Amino acid sequence: MPVIKRYSGVAIAFHWLVAAGIVANVTLAWVWPHLADASVRPAIDTHKSIGITVLGLAVMRLLWRLTHRPPALPTSYQRWEITASHATHILLYALIFAMPLSGWIMDSAWKDAATHPMQLFGLIGWPRIGIVMRLDPATRDHVHDLFGAAHVWLSYLLYGLFGLHVAGALKHQWLDREPELQRMLPGRPYRK
Repeated sequence: MPVIKRYSGVAIAFHWLVAAGIVANVTLAWVWPHLADASVRPAIDTHKSIGITVLGLAVMRLLWRLTHRPPALPTSYQRWEITASHATHILLYALIFAMPLSGWIMDSAWKDAATHPMQLFGLIGWPRIGIVMRLDPATRDHVHDLFGAAHVWLSYLLYGLFGLHVAGALKHQWLDREPELQRMLPGRPYRK
C-alpha cells in the first residue's frame, strides 16, 4: 500500500493553529454583542491578541511554504479543480494577512487608542501603528471607519472562501474517495 503524500508536520501545525485562531476570532466577534458590558472589552482585547498572533503565524507559515514544497496533488484531480484550489489558497493567504492588518490599522485609528494601550493577551505591550495614531482627528476617524468597514467585508469574503476550502476538501474525501483530509491531519502517515 502506498503512503499518502502528506504535508510536513510544521505545515500541518501552522494550518491548524491559524484555523483555530480564525475560528476563535470569528466566534468572539459573533459573541461579544451579546455579552454583559463588563465582558465586552476583554473579549475585544482577546480578539485583537488572537488576530496579531494569527498574523505572526501567517508570516511564519508563508516563509515555511516558500521554502518547503507541498506534496503534489493527486493525479486524479481535474485541471479546473487544481486551478480553483490554487486560487482559493492564494486568496485565503491574502485574507489571513488582510484581516489582522485591517484590524490593527482600525485599532490604531481608534479615538481612545492613546489612553488604552494594547496588551497581547494582557501580558506584553503591543504597539499601535504610530503614523496612524498621529493623523489629525478627522482623518483618523475616517481611517477608523474605512478600515473597520473593510475588516467586516473581508470577514464575509473569508467566510465564503473558508466554505469553498472545506467543501473542496470534503468533495475530494467523500465523493472522489481521495484521502484528502489525511494529507493535512496530524498523526502518523496514512496508507491507501
